[in-house]
Amino acid sequence: MESRTQSPTVTGIRTVDALMELLHACRGAWDTPDRSGDPVDLHDHALQTAALLRRSHPADKELQIAGLVHDIGHLLRPGDDAGHAEHAADAVRPLLGRRVAALVRLHVPAKRYLAATEPGRALSPQSALTMRAQGGLMTREEAARFAADPHAEDAITLRQADDAGKVIGLDAGVMEDWRPVLELVAAAVRPSRGSRS
Repeated sequence: MESRTQSPTVTGIRTVDALMELLHACRGAWDTPDRSGDPVDLHDHALQTAALLRRSHPADKELQIAGLVHDIGHLLRPGDDAGHAEHAADAVRPLLGRRVAALVRLHVPAKRYLAATEPGRALSPQSALTMRAQGGLMTREEAARFAADPHAEDAITLRQADDAGKVIGLDAGVMEDWRPVLELVAAAVRPSRGSRS
């Protein structure tokens, strides 16, 4: 099982079935190998984050899907808190496109940005701990560069849902409900794959 979940980082995930298999594998998997991190597993966290984004941005399917897949890097490379967003973005880019990958990649810088620009902003104990490994608070220059990114506002929205999507016992639906949305986003990316290199 471990080799199967690590291989997408090399070539990227190419089918909705492969991504669904990975998302289902998130049940019982945690953001820290010793389970000292967030209070819900990656599966429940993905569902909660995506559901919050569906509620706040019902028309933005790519943002919702970014919320669903944003933390699969923890499954792909357990223990790599600093690199989990990059691993996840690289894995989903072939199937879900550049915008979803960009939002996934930016969910960690968005945390650093919010912590720097909103002093006193509450982070989960695990998020506060991992922020050190991820670069700490952004400098003014880093914050200005982040704010200028065309995806910054949506990355902040994803980050806010990420921070809120850690409620023990919350019923946020089932993973299979997201298959049609994944297929929709993947189908929109498919025609442009051949035209970009």
